[in-house]
Amino acid sequence: MNNSHFIKQISSCLALFFMLGVTASYAQSNLKEGNNNFARYTKSGDIKDLLEARKFADLAYKEKRDSAAYNNTLLRGLVYSSLAVADSSRSQTYVKDPIDEAEFMLSRLNDDQLNYENEAQITYLKKRLANAYLIRANRALINNSYEDAYKLFTKVDSYSDGDSVKHNLAFISEQLGRKDEAIKFYSDFVKDKSTAKPNYILTLAKLHLNNDDNNAAQNVLLKGREFFPTNKDILFALLNLYAGNGAYDAIVPLADEALALEPGSVNLNYLLGFAYEVTGDREKAEVFFKKTLELDPDDYNSNYELGLLYLRDFVKDTSNLEKQYTAQEYLLKANEINPNAVNALKSLAVLFDKSGNSVQLERVNNQLNQININ
Repeated sequence: MNNSHFIKQISSCLALFFMLGVTASYAQSNLKEGNNNFARYTKSGDIKDLLEARKFADLAYKEKRDSAAYNNTLLRGLVYSSLAVADSSRSQTYVKDPIDEAEFMLSRLNDDQLNYENEAQITYLKKRLANAYLIRANRALINNSYEDAYKLFTKVDSYSDGDSVKHNLAFISEQLGRKDEAIKFYSDFVKDKSTAKPNYILTLAKLHLNNDDNNAAQNVLLKGREFFPTNKDILFALLNLYAGNGAYDAIVPLADEALALEPGSVNLNYLLGFAYEVTGDREKAEVFFKKTLELDPDDYNSNYELGLLYLRDFVKDTSNLEKQYTAQEYLLKANEINPNAVNALKSLAVLFDKSGNSVQLERVNNQLNQININ
């Protein structure tokens, strides 16, 4: 009886060992089939191969102890990260979204040595996740869902290191009014010429101007001039900044370069005329104001500034009738273009006072009084 009991125990143990062996062999078989099908998918791109790989990856991950196996986890991560892209419309049925499943698998790959040995596969997994999030991010961007797009592009950025992703984050930050974040992104872009672009320079300068930081905007544009010396938009943005800051002495050295790019620009010719006037070169100021009027005879500013130039000459020598009549011609034209412009009326009042034309002086003063009353 003791022998019989002993034999039964031996038989039970052998059966258990046999079952364990069969189970382990079965799991290994599923892992092998899953890897084979996934390898076929990476070559064919056929989702049928990927779905086969999914079937075997799921079977290989079914038992609790299987889920602890590194290779099973890695295969499942590779398969589901690929499904997250290949089945972006989610036509298949899932217990958990492929992105979430793949990220969970990735979080369980904690063996540094095995991660090192499987670096290429893990890189592939992360790239698939980056692409999956990129698909969602672009959809959100197309729909102007900037908050969602920002979160999704941030996820893309966590799995990849592409400038295009950071460009989108910079753009979205700007759209969301997150100026400091946008400035940081664009500032990183323009640190080096290899990553800088003219539109990054212009956008960053604009952001600084919106923050009332003219010095920072100027420094960015000067760096842009260094990186892209022939770019017209950067040059003209710098000219406008100098004009807004009253730095007309900085405009004059750029005159020839700017004119070579836009010789027929009314605004540019007027700006150069004004810059030369402010910096004391009357002759060149007159040349550019007259050039402006050749391009646009009804330009108020150039008519007024030319009238003012000749008025100053006349005030210095009230016997110079040529200066008087020339000043009168331009100032009256300015008044005709804009009858309510106070500066032209005041200049005419000075002219008529100095020339002794009391009738016209009274008319101009009455007009000024009427404007003040209104």
